[in-house]
Amino acid sequence: MSDLRFWIGFNIVRGIGPARFRALLDYFGDAATAWQAPVDRLRDAGLDRRSIENLVSARASLDLDRELRRVNEGGAHVLTWESPDYPMLLREISDAPPVLYVKGDLVPEDAWAVAVVGTRRASAYGREVTRRLSSALARSGITVVSGMARGIDGEAHRAALQAGGRTVAVLGCGVDQVYPPEHRKLAEEIASHGALVSDYPFSTLPEGGNFPPRNRIISGMSLGVLVTEAGRRSGALITADYAGEQGRDVFAVPGSILTVASAGTNALIRDGARLVTCPEDILEELNLTMVTEQAEARQVLPADETEARLLACLSAEPLHVDELRRQVDMPIAEVTSAMTLMELKGMVRQVGGMKYVVARESGAPYVVE
Repeated sequence: MSDLRFWIGFNIVRGIGPARFRALLDYFGDAATAWQAPVDRLRDAGLDRRSIENLVSARASLDLDRELRRVNEGGAHVLTWESPDYPMLLREISDAPPVLYVKGDLVPEDAWAVAVVGTRRASAYGREVTRRLSSALARSGITVVSGMARGIDGEAHRAALQAGGRTVAVLGCGVDQVYPPEHRKLAEEIASHGALVSDYPFSTLPEGGNFPPRNRIISGMSLGVLVTEAGRRSGALITADYAGEQGRDVFAVPGSILTVASAGTNALIRDGARLVTCPEDILEELNLTMVTEQAEARQVLPADETEARLLACLSAEPLHVDELRRQVDMPIAEVTSAMTLMELKGMVRQVGGMKYVVARESGAPYVVE
């Protein structure tokens, strides 16, 4: 893995986002070479004048060893695109952050995640709905992702923790900052039973402009986004928009047409979001009804070459087991046995008539080594 110092350095430089950093990696091969490159080579790599000036200034002023020590001494660690622990779902989005600062731990089971978001000015109805749904998701083995804001976000995190589940908070500031300040104890609990995550460098303050971009990470880390209560101007709707762009499912809880706080969720439902009145509406839509069993199966039944060959033939279009057998040129008994195990793992689904589809688009991602 490339030296983390240079990834951290580029993450601090203003004007070098995911697209420009990817271009630098493609041109120079690694972050260290890009960081040390002369100006003319940076220009050849496609950086504009302002980005080059910012990078040259950062190289002169930053002590990268000190920046890395700050992260480690702050009880956090760094994940990059090259890290095997970088969230699989997040890696798929077009503007995935090159660097994630993490306080706590992200684990493979976090691939089964649903974001629960909503208004900061939550009503009693919104809080109760959020508690019930978040608790049920957590008890089903689903990681609850949210933004640790006041109102709905905080309720979602607390409910997941109280249910004994995992939860991840994506922050609009550095992971060494706590915002809002009254959530300090909640932040500590989240880090102990999940993770605090941010793509903002250490010491970044919670400025208003930081929050809309971080919402792409909330949706990007999740299979779907549930909005439990939101007005028409709620930031939760930005998260829902990102989810739609990323190909993730959007769910919304209906509310009274006389209540301003539910105007946003009602509009989402009108525009095609899945209406949610119980946890099963989410679990069934995302093929998450047996997450615990699937996680256990994946631990005791590792993938092999047979599974890899079968999985390569499947898509969202139903394929009959006989056609599948023909494509892989294997005995039918071996194919059906493998498909049974793969279905238990949540890798594939049978849609009737011995026809199978890959479960990847509606369930947790699965990688065959």
